[in-house]
Amino acid sequence: MISEPELVGEDGPGLSSEVVSGFDSEQGPAAGRRRRHRVLWGGAGALAASAVWAAAVFGYGIGGDGKPDSRGYRVESDSCAAMELKALSKAVGRPASEPATELDGIEHPALHRISCTVNFTAAVLRGPGGEEDSGWATGYHASLTAELHKETDPRPEFEASSTLTEVDGTGVDRVERVPDLGDLAYLLVMEDESMSVRVVDGGAVVTLTLASWMSPPDMDQGRAGPPDGLDRPEMLAYRADLISDTRAVMKALKTG
Repeated sequence: MISEPELVGEDGPGLSSEVVSGFDSEQGPAAGRRRRHRVLWGGAGALAASAVWAAAVFGYGIGGDGKPDSRGYRVESDSCAAMELKALSKAVGRPASEPATELDGIEHPALHRISCTVNFTAAVLRGPGGEEDSGWATGYHASLTAELHKETDPRPEFEASSTLTEVDGTGVDRVERVPDLGDLAYLLVMEDESMSVRVVDGGAVVTLTLASWMSPPDMDQGRAGPPDGLDRPEMLAYRADLISDTRAVMKALKTG
């Protein structure tokens, strides 16, 4: 089982509980007044606790009707335009085409969901000896899944998913907390070296994934793997770019 996710950076301000203490325990002529004061202080403490509870509930995006707060997100069939991916485009190469909408979208009174993909321009790798053309090519692929839950709070299920050891048949190598992004955010590093940033913000759940691929020359389609000296790109180098683009996608989904 994946251990408790490591926190990268610091959390934002949390909720603190107040303890009312120091009640006067003396007895005497003023004891009745003190008891009344204790009752008043106790009532104030209960109201304060209720206020803290309410702040926590509304802070996590749950309204008085029990439905999650949309936070202004819009998830519709044309929302794939939010995948501008400017940071990743600078880091791994410009997108080869406009974002494509996948067929597993949902538009239901309880849930809206879209899935989008972008392929980045492929590059030919240099050979182990530094020659210009090894015949092998490499490229990157990004995918976005955005959900807007309208009836039930997605946070409990989202938190539970951070303990998964496998996603769609691929093992989870490690999980990191990403601070200051939505209500709660994780970076997942997979055993196939792909990376995902997963965020819950009110009723919205956004997942942006970056994966790489390598392709052999046509004459070597049966080759088991690349020759020595040709390694799959190091994905963690683009961790900050993936987080930055996730933040930009979330902003675009609010303004789109």
